[in-house]
Amino acid sequence: MTLGPLMVDVAGRSLLPEDRDVLEHPLVGSVILFTRNFDNGEQVARLVAEIRALRRPPLLIAVDHEGGRVQRFRRDFTVLPPMRLLGRAYDADPHRARDAARQVGWLLGAELRAIGVDLAFAPVVDLDYGVSEIIGDRAFHRDPAVVAALAVALMSGLREAGMAATAKHFPGHGAVVADSHVALPTDRREFADLEPDLLPYRRMIANGLPSIMAAHVVFPEIDSLPASLSARWIGGILRQDLDFRGAVFADDLSMAGAAAFGDIVERCRLAYAAGCDVLPVCNDRAAVHRVLDSGVIEAEPVRALRLARLHGRGFVSPSTAADLRQSSQWQLCRAAVDDLLRPPPDLSLAEETP
Repeated sequence: MTLGPLMVDVAGRSLLPEDRDVLEHPLVGSVILFTRNFDNGEQVARLVAEIRALRRPPLLIAVDHEGGRVQRFRRDFTVLPPMRLLGRAYDADPHRARDAARQVGWLLGAELRAIGVDLAFAPVVDLDYGVSEIIGDRAFHRDPAVVAALAVALMSGLREAGMAATAKHFPGHGAVVADSHVALPTDRREFADLEPDLLPYRRMIANGLPSIMAAHVVFPEIDSLPASLSARWIGGILRQDLDFRGAVFADDLSMAGAAAFGDIVERCRLAYAAGCDVLPVCNDRAAVHRVLDSGVIEAEPVRALRLARLHGRGFVSPSTAADLRQSSQWQLCRAAVDDLLRPPPDLSLAEETP
């Protein structure tokens, strides 16, 4: 059975019969886990193993695990810093910050791979324009060259740990105030003005970026549809102009940012026609069934292959996950994270010297 384009969620910390029925449908190809699916490392490893055992090839298993505010698994995992701290570190010492970004990427990837998770939706490469509360400290920096340098380094660490990076939110969510979870953001800049936002994608694509997540943001100077549903953005700019050959995820199609463009079936149809390979429909099981029963989506071998390439490498069984923390590389990378989280010294308290 090949991997279908639909990404779905599951109800709790173990699979229910209705979860299994959905996950065995041939149009489903991937699963996203949330905080409700997590209690501790051993429990979530069992859940991941349950999901992996259902299909061959196994379903792709993903989680939002950026660090900072967006990290679904915490107990038994390293609590990662918001990416803004790497940007601040870059301002002080670019070489050291790139090393730290690579170490953060390795730690993020290795801890998730140790329990069998394939993919973390990271890094955020939106620019920090200082206007988007939903992005905020999730962004590395305002300078696109700094964002690109840190994102490429973090991607390298993920790759070393056996995990693919997913750059988000294409082509950029940082310059709009509205949160696409609850509203439809609109960015009225002309295409030429978006080049800074595209620079991190250009650099990451040149370094083998495996996947991208498209934003529910409308750029009316380019298309009346949000980027996630736009053939101009996905099939044209991303695939042709930027020559991206990896997998494209739409952002969650249940979000309010996509709701203005039809019911869930129509949103999935538009996203798939635009060129998105993966259609996440989360936190709405009835909507999942409507899409599965609609007949508007058919699995395509090329898209299934792109998805299969995102499977994690070097799977470590749950019984050895605890051993990861004894490795010298884990300890080195954990020290780098602790250093990022350590508050700077208060120079005002330093004693004056004669």
